[in-house]
Amino acid sequence: MSNNHASLLKRLEQSLSDGSRTPLYKRFVSVIKEAVREGLLTHEEILPGEREFSHALGISRITVRKAMTALEMQGAVTRSRGYGTQICSQFEYSLKEPKGLSQQAVLTGKKPDTVWIDKQLVHCDQGIALKLDLEPGSDVYHLQRIRYVDQLAVSVEESWVPASFIVDVNDIGISLYDYFRLHQITPVISQSRVSARMPDSALQKHISLPDDIPVLVIKQLALTAQGNPLEYSISYCRSDMYVFIAE
Repeated sequence: MSNNHASLLKRLEQSLSDGSRTPLYKRFVSVIKEAVREGLLTHEEILPGEREFSHALGISRITVRKAMTALEMQGAVTRSRGYGTQICSQFEYSLKEPKGLSQQAVLTGKKPDTVWIDKQLVHCDQGIALKLDLEPGSDVYHLQRIRYVDQLAVSVEESWVPASFIVDVNDIGISLYDYFRLHQITPVISQSRVSARMPDSALQKHISLPDDIPVLVIKQLALTAQGNPLEYSISYCRSDMYVFIAE
């Protein structure tokens, strides 16, 4: 048994014996998800089997199976014959689907969240004006936020939106695209460019990353259904947390 699994079993033992009225399988699920968030369990790591968990923890295999089923439904693990149960900490994100991160996370059973860094009306420079088909100096909203999936910071996103599309910037909550849909604006992704680079100190301030893990830089232009530029965005995404789908 690996050191990580020994530490995991110790955490499970403590949680399952704490006298809480929360069902055992729910406490089991919480410990597994916390271990993933803290990096104790990593993507594609194989967990001990039901029998091993049951024997080590003194709980029934039914309880273990119920916990694993819940974790699978939440997208935290995958199960298959021949491979066993594997941790699934990466987040699949479609570059073609104009749903936005929050909705795509919800559809895969994960919990999104946003911490806003900036929501400010600014005069756009020539580069942003060119992307949004505006005159340089036009009013745009500069939006910068940290995106979370299952309480783990996965990306820092920066967006520029023409001021005419936002009535009250303070009404934008977790999801910018939910705000658009609420105001009958339909985003359509028209262009995505992906590159990679190592994180700098400014990015490290918002997302704690090992120095040897690169970030994926996603530059996207979204249009309205009528073909008008709606949002230009640059996202800096953890390469160990995302799987991008382009088909």
